[in-house]
Amino acid sequence: MTPLTRAGASVALLLALGLTGPARAQFERQPPPSGPPADARPAILEEVKIDEKLGASIPLDTPFTDWRGEPFTLRRAFDGKKPVVMALVYFNCPMLCGLILSGAAKAMRQNGLELGKDYQAVTISFDPADKPAAAAERRRGYLQSMDKSDRGEEWPFLVGPASSSRAVADALGFYYRKDPANRDWAHMAAIFLLTPDGKVSRYLYGIEFPPKDFRLGLVEAGGGRVGTSFDRLLLTCYRYDPASRKYTPYAYGFIRIGGLLTLAAVAALLGRLFWGERARARQALSAPRPSPLAGPPSGREA
Repeated sequence: MTPLTRAGASVALLLALGLTGPARAQFERQPPPSGPPADARPAILEEVKIDEKLGASIPLDTPFTDWRGEPFTLRRAFDGKKPVVMALVYFNCPMLCGLILSGAAKAMRQNGLELGKDYQAVTISFDPADKPAAAAERRRGYLQSMDKSDRGEEWPFLVGPASSSRAVADALGFYYRKDPANRDWAHMAAIFLLTPDGKVSRYLYGIEFPPKDFRLGLVEAGGGRVGTSFDRLLLTCYRYDPASRKYTPYAYGFIRIGGLLTLAAVAALLGRLFWGERARARQALSAPRPSPLAGPPSGREA
């Protein structure tokens, strides 16, 4: 409420109560109500953010424990060939983390590339209270939603000490904090696309990840080593727009493609004309010619 609005409300209250004279003066001398403005941002949220660090390397030798209770370092998920989808969540999250992982699973199911073959995925809990049993339960559910068995090695779910998850989060620019009031963790909604050697390639925000953006992000993170030639062509015509946080048409890319197509059409036309002319020349050279010693044609032939 603005000062002008508060003043108007005070006048209205005075009129309603019929406060005049000394009573009105006493009312006006009362201090304004204390406390932060209604639209003030909670202090905890000032520390919850994402600072994009494109090209930064994450610590691949950071120790974790996997869903089976066995030691696991991130390097095992990065084979130098496949890009990696990473999510930082906690397994007792009442709502947001489940939505993030459900959106990621949906994008993995619909983007056309195959988990484990074309790319890898890793989920890390930043809550040190989470245990391997919770990781196994969550992993089983999301793999089943993708019609995949949980007996394979793809999409490891990891838990570990606060120092391990914090080291990875700091490398990603992902800052979270525990709310002392309700004991929940405050954090942003995003997943991270990493190159095969562990460098940050792209941030995808929200809880829904369009399959086109998800696939193009993986092709980009993989340096063109995953996907098809058409995917690489699309990356020429699409660029990631930080404002809309989506891959959007890139005008210069379409101009380049149009120019190449025009050049190819002109080259094909010139080649057709050139080879057609050569064929006619060869045909003319191979045609029989009359001998110069032969007499004039007979009357019958004439």
